[in-house]
Amino acid sequence: MQTNAHTGTRIDEVAAGIYRINTPLNIPGIPGGFNLSQYLVVDEQPLVFHTGWRRWFPFVSEAIATVIPLDRIRHVGYSHFEGDESGAMNDFLAVAPEAVPFASQVSVMTSLNDYADRPGRGLADGEEFSTGKKQWQWLYTPHVPHGWDCGILFDKTTGTLLCGDLFTQAGAETPAVTEAEILTASEAMRKPMDYYAHSRNTRAILERLAELKPKTLACQHGSAYRGDGAALLRELAAILEKENQAG
Repeated sequence: MQTNAHTGTRIDEVAAGIYRINTPLNIPGIPGGFNLSQYLVVDEQPLVFHTGWRRWFPFVSEAIATVIPLDRIRHVGYSHFEGDESGAMNDFLAVAPEAVPFASQVSVMTSLNDYADRPGRGLADGEEFSTGKKQWQWLYTPHVPHGWDCGILFDKTTGTLLCGDLFTQAGAETPAVTEAEILTASEAMRKPMDYYAHSRNTRAILERLAELKPKTLACQHGSAYRGDGAALLRELAAILEKENQAG
């Protein structure tokens, strides 16, 4: 459902209780444009994963408000500390007075507690918490795809992996969710830009994510993927390992 005709922002449910807020972005250097997503989890304690840039708060929050009142939000977090993931953190904390910011323990130590207007919750690797009906697990994924502080959030209830910048796809207009493979599109973005860290632990981290057997990969840029997430993660791991061996 489109929520802002000027920006093209829309909100769509991609898994049970998990909504993708997406805004297209036409920028030089990326043919066909780009896009940014935030994810809203509707539960007893609603959660927002990625806030979008600070200047995008008016239309991101506008989209969320079509589903729940903003003051109901209780958790606001991100994969790693960057403007498109955490720029509007304080704006969300202002409209949701009971919300707690969260990220990896490393990110809370290095960035969040300096930036956020309220103290953050640092999640340990493997730590679980509940938002009501949904049970979540935090996976610390340093340098995968980039950022020492990087982590990923997994909904054990629906099998949805909020996977941040993994499987980034270009395009200003992308369907909210697809069952078509997305690796080709994401590799077309990754290879020329080379924004992965190429950590020596990358394959092990991706295998750990694959073992979760995610049914939906909720990507920050591009369509969410519904299907065999484990197979896609292992295919990406094999490509990266081959590149590292060749390099």
